[in-house]
Amino acid sequence: MDEAVEGQRKANRGPAAGPENRQALLRAARELFTEVGVSVPFSAIAKRAGVGQGSLYRHFPDRTALAAALFEENVEAIEAHTAPADRTIDDLFDVIVDQALVSTALIDLTVRNRHDPHVMALGLRFRDVVERLLTREREAGHVGSHVETADVMLAVGMLAGELARTDETDRAAVAARARKQFRRAFAS
Repeated sequence: MDEAVEGQRKANRGPAAGPENRQALLRAARELFTEVGVSVPFSAIAKRAGVGQGSLYRHFPDRTALAAALFEENVEAIEAHTAPADRTIDDLFDVIVDQALVSTALIDLTVRNRHDPHVMALGLRFRDVVERLLTREREAGHVGSHVETADVMLAVGMLAGELARTDETDRAAVAARARKQFRRAFAS
């Protein structure tokens, strides 16, 4: 083999590269899901991440596994953002607005695979976040007793879906309008 070509090849680091490759794959998938949608070819994700398709399939055997891993990162961000005791449903909406573009694609994919055990576990984690915030909001008198966890989850899904279909320049106004409607509907 030509020495110039040999010098350009990456050394195979074996299992030690696993966590780094996984993060590169998640970063590439998040970018491409946002740019192209969840139907982006796996080969494009592997290429953007700088790894082989074999590495991609070792970490994520199918599109649902990849989407669930990305959605798990989103849920972790939501959990962290809403954990402080002073956080409200509005704070939940803030993070949903930030995640809207990629989240909608992930939600669509995970809804189609809602019986997947990993997807189900993520849904329960998100539900726990909503229940915790709803309890705080009721105790503070900001939300009426008529509001159920499912109502807030529906509002979050509606907001994310609408923002994903809205031009970037109009998203802030649409988010503000939606919040105003939700506040009215949720008021005590």
